Amino acid sequence: MRWFRPLALLMLATSTAAAADWPQWLGPNRDGATAEKVAPWKGQLIVAWRKAVGEGHSSPVVSNGKVYLHYRVPNKESEAVECFEAATGKQLWLNEYQRDAFKGLFGSGPRGTPAVVEGKIYSFGPTGILTCTETATGKTVWQSDTRKVFNSPKLTFGDSTSPLVVGNKVLVNVGAKGASVVAFDKDKGDVLWKSLDDAASYSSPILMGKDKNQSVVFLTQLGVVGLNVDDGALQWRFPFKDKLFESSTTPIRVGDKLLVSSISLGTAFLDIENKDGKMAANQLWKTDALTCYFSTPVPVGTDHVYLVTGSPIPGGKSSLHCVDAKTGKALWSKGGVGKYHASLMRTGDNKLLMVEEAGNLVFIDPDPKAYKELARAKICGNTWAHPALADGRLYIRDDKELVCVEVGK
Repeated sequence: MRWFRPLALLMLATSTAAAADWPQWLGPNRDGATAEKVAPWKGQLIVAWRKAVGEGHSSPVVSNGKVYLHYRVPNKESEAVECFEAATGKQLWLNEYQRDAFKGLFGSGPRGTPAVVEGKIYSFGPTGILTCTETATGKTVWQSDTRKVFNSPKLTFGDSTSPLVVGNKVLVNVGAKGASVVAFDKDKGDVLWKSLDDAASYSSPILMGKDKNQSVVFLTQLGVVGLNVDDGALQWRFPFKDKLFESSTTPIRVGDKLLVSSISLGTAFLDIENKDGKMAANQLWKTDALTCYFSTPVPVGTDHVYLVTGSPIPGGKSSLHCVDAKTGKALWSKGGVGKYHASLMRTGDNKLLMVEEAGNLVFIDPDPKAYKELARAKICGNTWAHPALADGRLYIRDDKELVCVEVGK
């Protein structure tokens, strides 16, 4: 029997957020999609507000009329989560805390994106500090220095997992022996379970399945794994070891299948099955040509996937591709979307928003026959962050600012 339930049920299982919220990495259902619709525009978009912030590649998240951003505090070895009024940009609070010294390639700010659930926000910094902050007051509820607690090795680019909250658990790829993946109690910070010996990747987990078949999917340094949410038991594994140890792309659901990608291995399409109580990942196709760096693909329907390939070589170029999900064949390609990266979002009427690395917002009609651009506007400086869309406002950060742009009003 198939392990997965229909996608609509999966969406209900992964989020209880309001329709207008973007409360975690890749949005309410952790799939790069929103129910909101965007119409083509002419000329430049209206910037509602902009605020100076510290460095980082962490993306903004939005919940209950507030927008949150995790960043490094300028000129300090500390980081902060700052809360703004979503409509005006007014600061509501700032929670700053110390960390060990960290100077990484491509900046020293946070990479992972926080998650907001039931009055708390969970952030994970590049030195492995997992922090739970109260959204009403900005006070720290609990904190775990995971590198010191679990003796996990340092990553070249810093710890980058975006926490996933499932039920009473906060799930993070810590990357230590015996504690590759750790589940923390979301209210108290206690360790509920630890699993595997895999070193951590730069990727983030997703939730798949329902009830007894529910699993959390992680892309570690060694491959893709499905773990039991209740106790961390390994349910299945698909070897996918990146040659550069730089796996960064989040696995995505395409219908009842799973797509995974990395910078040196290309892209693989998997069917996860449960036969006679044993779960296994079966490869349907794999292509070496589609190498996602740290841009997460987005499916439109079950037949087509849109993804951005990149290269770790300085001076390289990224391209947008429309891919046939059944075969892995690229139906068309559009170059020049960035040096390394561009981020994608699917709107409620199956259009695409793309933020190019140079800070251009591009509105695309995802036609499998050809690239069709509907609108374009410059909205920020160079960025590797993913945007958040909530209540007709798109939030994006660049090297210096958090920017709010009106797109649905």
